[in-house]
Amino acid sequence: MAGNPLYDMFKVKELRSKIFFTLGMLIVFRLGAILPIPGIDASALRLYFLNQASSGSAMGITEYLDFFAGGAFKNFSIFMLGIMPYISMSIIMQLLLLVFPRLKKISEEDGGKKKVQKLIRYGTVIVCIIQSYAVTVYASRIPDAIIPSMLGWKYTVVAMLTVTTGTMFLMWIGEQINSKGIGNGISLLIFAGIVARMPGAFTVLGKEIRSGNLNPVFVIFALLMFVGIIMLVIYEQQGQRKIPVNYAKRIVGRRIYGAQNTYIPIKINPSGVIPVIFASSILTFPLQIAGTLGSSSKAWSQVASWLRPNGAPYLVLYTLLIVFFAYFYTQVSMNPIEIARQIRENGGSIPGIRSENMEGYLTKILNRIVLPGSMFLALIALIPSLIINLFGFPQQVAYLMGGTSLLIMVGVDLDTMSQIEGHLKMHHHDGLVKRGKLKTRNL
Repeated sequence: MAGNPLYDMFKVKELRSKIFFTLGMLIVFRLGAILPIPGIDASALRLYFLNQASSGSAMGITEYLDFFAGGAFKNFSIFMLGIMPYISMSIIMQLLLLVFPRLKKISEEDGGKKKVQKLIRYGTVIVCIIQSYAVTVYASRIPDAIIPSMLGWKYTVVAMLTVTTGTMFLMWIGEQINSKGIGNGISLLIFAGIVARMPGAFTVLGKEIRSGNLNPVFVIFALLMFVGIIMLVIYEQQGQRKIPVNYAKRIVGRRIYGAQNTYIPIKINPSGVIPVIFASSILTFPLQIAGTLGSSSKAWSQVASWLRPNGAPYLVLYTLLIVFFAYFYTQVSMNPIEIARQIRENGGSIPGIRSENMEGYLTKILNRIVLPGSMFLALIALIPSLIINLFGFPQQVAYLMGGTSLLIMVGVDLDTMSQIEGHLKMHHHDGLVKRGKLKTRNL
């Protein structure tokens, strides 16, 4: 059994503890996703959504928000906002660091990252309060959803406090997974929410086929396309371009270190799945506000109609945001000026490129790589809309067969496997794969 990777994973005590701790945190997350807010009548809520589904009423925005909350939005659970407010605030802070040099300088000082993280937490509370108020308005429009004794300001206060606390608790769970688990906590929470919805989605798909609403040939074609897309996503996320770097001989103390030839690995999509998560998070905020306040305001109703998921304006804006964040995050995580400076300080050079032209060369390479990589991400992200419009698939099924869900599942899975493989090799065990090497992703 020594050569069995699954056996080796649980044989290493440290890795076994990390895996069990991570699984425990994910179980807590899923339990919270079905625990309703105080004052909510769960049976009335369930009956409302069943009637909406049976009558064929459009619930595009609701399905969209429920997808990113891992099914917690329709349950009106304590985690119904999910982790998206934290991600939205993280994006805002990244933009502020670029706009305000003073804030950027503070982040680079000793303890600066902790200060920035504290600001992100405070900002997340503000975003949660705004979104949680929209939730209370949305619940008030559902017949008998709120228990009579909780009607009025009582429910508003309790719901806002509960939902805000739930999101902050999810932040804490993500940090605990990073420190005591296998890492990548925030992405794992999103991953767990997506995976938890798969059984229900395929159950709906089976019912649609049996009722004759879906052609089995189209379903088989869509499933084959789904498998093919997974293979393309894995190939794209593992692909990279190697830029050679030569280092001259160095004298350190009394030792002479010989010349070294190495390379800078630049992935086809250096930012991974981050652009898709960022774009989805940015659009989720106005969508939730517009969807919940649309009935009481003509302006918000127009915004909700304009940003309707699967609509042309939404898809165009979604694509542009993915391309923008692909470039933005690549510049943040792989700054050509910083890379060139480190190469020069260590006595390195890129063959055929002058030292003063190194930044321009690296920028040119990154721009050439990021453009097709970002367009590929955007194409994958638009697949659910194509499946819905061409094959008439239910939304909850289509969202799982492509787009953000597929990119997150593949990206997080590859990253988690690479981290587990690193632990195994550190304890002198074989990796998870016999051939090749898993490359970690920055999620």
